[in-house]
Amino acid sequence: MYENQRDTVASQQFNIDQTNFGLESAKASISTVAAMKAANQELKRTLRKDLDIDDIDDLADDMAELMDDFNDINEALGRNFATPDDIDEADLDAELEMLGDELEAEELEEATPSYLLPATPADAIGGKDAETAFHIPSAPLANH
Repeated sequence: MYENQRDTVASQQFNIDQTNFGLESAKASISTVAAMKAANQELKRTLRKDLDIDDIDDLADDMAELMDDFNDINEALGRNFATPDDIDEADLDAELEMLGDELEAEELEEATPSYLLPATPADAIGGKDAETAFHIPSAPLANH
């Protein structure tokens, strides 16, 4: 009998909790709907008073024109005045290869600076011409 009474009280408590939950949900829904109505009215008032679709379209058109002008200015500033328009990538590659060949040739020629190279084979072995060409005083050789 106590168990039946306990089960009945537990069921009643569950029903009260469910009703309370439903009531809180309904109050929350009412508050949400009221906030949505207020926001809707404020938005309508703002749209009628402060915003005009024609003004927005004009503003968007003005912004688009300004962006086009800005792009034109950037394009004009970014032009390359040194490179003609009729040069393609193959021409540039050929020019680069030719410059590389010239650089290699110069490096081979300048491996030993010209002032270190003897002017004639006689200079290389220290003859009389080397003494005058390089302004080197000759020292007498001692005979032992």
